[in-house]
Formats: sequence, C-alpha cells, structure tokens
Amino acid sequence: MNAPFRAPPLTTPEVAAELDRFVALRRHFHQNPELSTKERQTAGRIAELLVEWGYEVETGIGGEGVVASLRNGAGQRAIGIRADFDALPIAEATGLPYASRSPGVMHACGHDGHTTILLAAARALALRKSFDGTLRLIFQPAEEISVGARAMIRDGLFERFPVDGIFGLHNWPGVPEGVFGFADGPAMAAVDKAVITVAGKGGHGAAPHETVDPVLAAAHLVTALQSLVSRNIDPLDAAVVTVGSIHGGTASNVIPDSVELQATIRSFTPEVRALLAERLPALAQAQAAAFGAKADVDYRLGMPAVVNHAAETRFAREAALSTFGAAGVIEHLRPRSASEDFAYFLEQRPGAFLFIGAGEGPPLHSPRYDFNDALIAPAATYWTRLAERFLA
Repeated sequence: MNAPFRAPPLTTPEVAAELDRFVALRRHFHQNPELSTKERQTAGRIAELLVEWGYEVETGIGGEGVVASLRNGAGQRAIGIRADFDALPIAEATGLPYASRSPGVMHACGHDGHTTILLAAARALALRKSFDGTLRLIFQPAEEISVGARAMIRDGLFERFPVDGIFGLHNWPGVPEGVFGFADGPAMAAVDKAVITVAGKGGHGAAPHETVDPVLAAAHLVTALQSLVSRNIDPLDAAVVTVGSIHGGTASNVIPDSVELQATIRSFTPEVRALLAERLPALAQAQAAAFGAKADVDYRLGMPAVVNHAAETRFAREAALSTFGAAGVIEHLRPRSASEDFAYFLEQRPGAFLFIGAGEGPPLHSPRYDFNDALIAPAATYWTRLAERFLA
C-alpha cells in the first residue's frame, strides 16, 4: 500500500484506528484464495484472530465453518452476523500486485471483503463492549457451491449457537459506493435447473424427411421457453428462464438422434416457482411432440429465494439510516436475480440480507473483479452499530 486508507467521517473510531491493518488483511485473503470446502488456511487465520481478541471460537462446523461468540452483560438476546469466505474457480485477470497466487482460483465475488468486514467489526465490538447479550459471528464456507449454509445447519449451528436474529450482506457493483440497500421480502432469487433431452431420429442431413430432427425441435423450444415468463407469469411478478447450454450433433451433414438443453430458472415467490416447475416440462414435451420428437425433462429444484423478514429488515434499515442518514441508504432496493445460500439461514431464523454498493467496476464473477476496499470502514461500522442496537 502506497498511502494509508482514509476512513470516512462516520466510521466507528475503533474501525478507523486499524483500517490499514484490515485493508492489508483483505488483500492477504485475496492473494491466497481457497475453493469451496477447501478453505482450511483461511478458516485457520479467521479463528486465530478471533481467539486473540477474546472470542470463544468453534471451528470445523459444517466443514470449515467458524463460529465466534462473545458475551457481555446479563442480556439474554443473541445476534448472528454471517460472512462467507470461499473463492471461485476463475483465473484472475486483474494484474494487481496482490492478485491470486493460486492458478485458476480467485476471489471474484468479494468474499474476501465480506470476511474482512466482519473481522473488523469483531475487533471493534470486542474493544467497545457496548452491548448487553451475545454476539455470534458466523464465518461460512462453501457458499459458491450452495452447500455451506445447509452443512452448518445440519451440524447444529442454531442449536449450539442460538440467535434471535441473523444478518448478512453482499457487496454489489453498480450500486453507488458505500450506500446500503434493503429489500423487503424477496431479496434474491430462487434458482432451479432444467436439463431437457430432445430425442428424435437421426439420419443424413441431405434427407431430413427420413428423420425426426431434434435440432429443429430444440431450436423452436428455446424460443418457446421464453413464453413461460411473458405469457404465464403475472407481469407484476418477476422470473427468468435462460437457456445457457445447447449441445447436439457432431457434423454439419448428420442429423443427430438427440439434443440436450440446459436452462436456469429464477423466481422470487413459491407460487411462481411452482408454476414454472409445472409449465416448463409440459411446454417442452408439447413443443417436441409438434415435430414428432420427444422431450425428457430433468427439473432440479435448487436454492430457495432469500426472503427477508419484515421486522428484522425494518430494524436493519433503521440502523443504517440512523448511522449514515438518508443519503447513505436505498430504503427499497430492487431484488437481485442472483442466488445466495443465506436463504437457508432465513428459513431457520428471522433476519435480513442486505447490500452495500461497490460503485462502478467489473461485475461479480468477472476475472477482472476486485473487492472495493473503501467498503470496509462503512460496512464494519454498520455491523458494529447494528449489533450494539440489537443487544442494547
């Protein structure tokens, strides 16, 4: 670092005093990424710091998960705050001096930043001791492959470490830098997958009349699937059906026996999700039949939507407004169509998932993405204030 990082004026003093340390820590995590379920070194460093600061630390929860607890006063309430820390199988192309040292692995979603933010807040909270109750800081592995939250829950997360509310955040490029965004109800989409095999009868490309062409049927099916949202879903609801993969055939003059399509399906409510799960297979089969072909649909339900709880979202929004004012808050941010396994935590306990704007720059999961270190100070300040208000 050539110059110290400057904390914005509203930063908690304990965060501001050690900001350079946490910027360096974030860049250390960025330089040493670990894939989902293999985050042992990262988990070890997280645990080491938390023990040093006086937390009771449990490791190995749901794989490499870490939970840190700190009690103060006689209060009976407990707050859970979660950060994720796994990386992605992407080759970094930032050219930064602290770029990934692991070929083909990088922090392209900001989990290095999320973890650093929570660690900075953990340090401030331990120094301030301005709360009455129990902090539960949850460092979750394997978010990118959607298994970490469920693994921690199966490992008794909420029975071993009870909380009265749980909160998480994600940085978001394209939202103004340092501005906090809140979504009431659905905040991120449910994600499902369909693998569609269109089976016909192959043959010579010069004699298509002797075949049942699955390529033609599949091409029409790709178009027909777009009618699921435009003609089946209420225009005031939201959904996405995207065919991202289509494979069939090996030569230009050979009609294959079958073609495979893969689609991602995104929705925000159980009703829309159920309707798409019913209509997509029916449409695929009918469309294939129109060409004399058959369609086999393997419809796989994935993660549920991230659905924020009303009282906790209102509380989280008010904490941001009281700390940063109206200029620092988007009170009603539009839901994101990406997915997040924090959804499973919100199925178990009341809470809220929120966003902090990363400003302009490459999108998440881009090989050119890098977490914006200017977010560490406001986000760590926010977690500190939120926890103290929750445990007032």
